Amino acid sequence: QVQLVESGGGLVQPGGSLRLSCAASGFTFSTYAMSWYRQAPGKEREWVAGIFSAGGSISYGNFVEGRFSISTDNDKNTVYLQMNNLNSEDTAVYYCKAVHTRIPTIKYWGQGTQVTVSS
Repeated sequence: QVQLVESGGGLVQPGGSLRLSCAASGFTFSTYAMSWYRQAPGKEREWVAGIFSAGGSISYGNFVEGRFSISTDNDKNTVYLQMNNLNSEDTAVYYCKAVHTRIPTIKYWGQGTQVTVSS
C-alpha cells in the first residue's frame, strides 16, 4: 500500500522556520521524483520544490527566493522541506508528491499538512 505521510506543519510567527517531512512507503523511493506543493485558501495548488530521490537535480519555485531547502534521506524514504523566514503568504496546506521517473503517469499525493504563518 502506497503512502505519503506529511508532518511538521503548524503555527509559526513571521520570520520563523519549520521543517516538513514526508515519509514514503509502498514503493521504491529511489525511482521517484519527489516534490512539495502548496495550496492556499481560494488559490490553485502551486509547485514549491522538487528533487530526484536518486540524487541530482533540485529546483524551486520562483517565490522561494532562497528561503526553502528540499532534501531526501533515502535510508528513511523521507523527503524534507526546510522553510526559513516564513511570511503570511506562505500560509497554505503543503502536499508531498511522488512521480515515477520513467513512467510519469504513476504519481502519488500525500494528505497534506497545514502551515499557518501568523503573529
